Amino acid sequence: MSDYTIQWTDELAVLKGIIEKSGLECETKWGADVFTFQGKNVISYGGFKHYFALWFYNGVFLKDESKKLINAQEGKTRALRQWRFTTANEIDEKLILAYIGEAIQIEKDGLVLEKESSSSILIPEILAEQLQSKAALNAAFNALTAYKQKEYIEFINAAKRTETRLNRLKKIIPMIESGKGLNDRYR
Repeated sequence: MSDYTIQWTDELAVLKGIIEKSGLECETKWGADVFTFQGKNVISYGGFKHYFALWFYNGVFLKDESKKLINAQEGKTRALRQWRFTTANEIDEKLILAYIGEAIQIEKDGLVLEKESSSSILIPEILAEQLQSKAALNAAFNALTAYKQKEYIEFINAAKRTETRLNRLKKIIPMIESGKGLNDRYR
């Protein structure tokens, strides 16, 4: 249990109690309670440094007429939406249950955000140059799954400095040549 979860113990217990009234099944995923409908993730909750929150896994489809939801990681998170609280007084059980009801209906309707095409991500120039000049590296890169290719592309693109990009490129070339994904050791 993180310090942030302990900080919001009472508030999180209230949120959990409200969610339990929805009839969703509680499962433990990623070390946290995740409430599901027919095996599909619907909602979870947690504590953070300055707030505690609910998050709806398919929140992008919620109408959000009360304007409670935000995208916590703009540019990274596509479907998930978060409802933040800073005090227990902000918890509105009736409204939360209405949002949960709508989230359950979204799952019943089978609404799913389409995956982005991996072709929309540009290969960084320094990697493209290496792939063009080394046929074996190019073959190894093309043999990787699109997901693994994307991890490598994002790893290099995330670096702001040219020196960091070059260092990352040196690090990943042997991994690509051996057919490994960037994060395989964590899977």
